[in-house]
Amino acid sequence: MTWLQREFRLQPYPRGFHLVTTEIERQLPELQRVRAGLLHIFIKHTSASLTLNENADASVRHDFEAHMNEMVPENQPYYTHTFEGSDDMPAHIKASLMGSSVMVPVSKGRLNLGIWQGVYLCEHRDHAGGRTLLLTLQGE
Repeated sequence: MTWLQREFRLQPYPRGFHLVTTEIERQLPELQRVRAGLLHIFIKHTSASLTLNENADASVRHDFEAHMNEMVPENQPYYTHTFEGSDDMPAHIKASLMGSSVMVPVSKGRLNLGIWQGVYLCEHRDHAGGRTLLLTLQGE
């Protein structure tokens, strides 16, 4: 059984939902040697999140952003955490709703995602910097 852990920084992305599957795979050439295992992907931030979803039609990512903005609006009078801007508290709420990690099975040297699945970086801030991901690979 093999364990590997790698931390890396994604480039800065604008607010929205972005496919980052290829970038994650690029960081782990060791995936090719894993017959069966699991990859845990964790984001080390409180105003961005991760999820798995549609990898083919970009309108899905657009609709995710539109829905999250309706569900968790900015500039609400009950927000007290406002020092970092009107997008900050909603970003924290969205990150908690979406989650800070995903677990993906690894089979025969590849991420074993469904044909239409990809890993999304959910960037909830208007002007965020690069985001740090911690990848933990376990397998044989």
